[in-house]
Amino acid sequence: MARSSRERWEIYILAVVSDRLRGFGPNALRFVLKLLSRLYSFIMNMRLALFEHRILRSKTLGCQVISIGNLTVGGTGKTPVVEIFARALQKNGRKVAILSRGYKKAETPLSEKLLNWITFKTPAQEPPRIVSDGQKLLLDSAMGGDEPYMLASNLPNVCVLVDKDRVKSGRYAIQKLGCDTLILDDGFQYLRLQHRVDIVLVDRTNPFDNGFVLPRGLLRESVRHLSRATFIFITKSPGDGSPELREQIRALNDKAEIAECRHTPRHFQDLFTGEQKPLDFFRGKKIAALSGIAAPRGFEESIERLGGELAHRKRFADHHRYTQQEILDVINAARDRGAEAIVTTEKDAVRLPWIERRDVPIYFLRVEIELLSGAEDFNALISRICFK
Repeated sequence: MARSSRERWEIYILAVVSDRLRGFGPNALRFVLKLLSRLYSFIMNMRLALFEHRILRSKTLGCQVISIGNLTVGGTGKTPVVEIFARALQKNGRKVAILSRGYKKAETPLSEKLLNWITFKTPAQEPPRIVSDGQKLLLDSAMGGDEPYMLASNLPNVCVLVDKDRVKSGRYAIQKLGCDTLILDDGFQYLRLQHRVDIVLVDRTNPFDNGFVLPRGLLRESVRHLSRATFIFITKSPGDGSPELREQIRALNDKAEIAECRHTPRHFQDLFTGEQKPLDFFRGKKIAALSGIAAPRGFEESIERLGGELAHRKRFADHHRYTQQEILDVINAARDRGAEAIVTTEKDAVRLPWIERRDVPIYFLRVEIELLSGAEDFNALISRICFK
């Protein structure tokens, strides 16, 4: 019940922030959020200044460190971009570790926290959680987090570690797992570890939200800080070159290389059997869409573009941890509306519990990054990281 209440509050706040709700209450809340936004922006600017003037110092670990992140909260399609970078670096001879914070992973049990307190064991002394050691999966999505588990599943030769302290997890990856290249997943704002390359994703469909930083908007820091980026990916591009957005980006950063990409569906895959179906498999058929992601509309539209008819759609809050009853309810609703299958995202697939019912099969849509422009710059960047 606590989780449900929290998610309802998150959905309400997002509706207020995006100006979808009107009236005295939402307007008053927006005023308060705007004041808090100014305070948050001031704190972020001060923090950045302290690092830039070396009053606070970034740690160096003696290896390549690449940050992949964004200015906004969620929805830019970062995980597939992390995947193609890790795959490219690994194929070019690097021993890669992905360092993630593990957003909404299961926390340490209270009993273990008490034992650590009694024995004076601090968080800095605890090893990071290893989702994959580069040879096998060691943790599930609950313990490792959704994105780390998904990355580990798709990258069998890449190490994936989870810890809030990524200096610690990076040191562990180097010393214990023999890694020589670290990718900071969602690391643009993580300044404690020095980055050699800062890759920033900008969502073509919603580049900088409403221009406000948290909590009045979805920006994590001011758009002018895009100037720190060394390589910029315009994601979710329709392939038209994005001239207006490029002009905006160039006004903020005139040195970074820019590439365009889109998330291209590859196949449907049965959640429980692993059977793959071609993209035209659901053409002309009724489908139920299930998602718990930051930007569900794009996912639902992709099903329709592939020829599926959306007979039912069920949205949950981002990173929602599903229960069996919730999935059974979705199956019942899909069946009642004549849907022949339920389709979810790959991120959601790792959070769905095992169920025995198969009267309405559940598939996830496998999506990969397709470079539309800037492929030469991307390959040159990989080459510089690997060989320079």
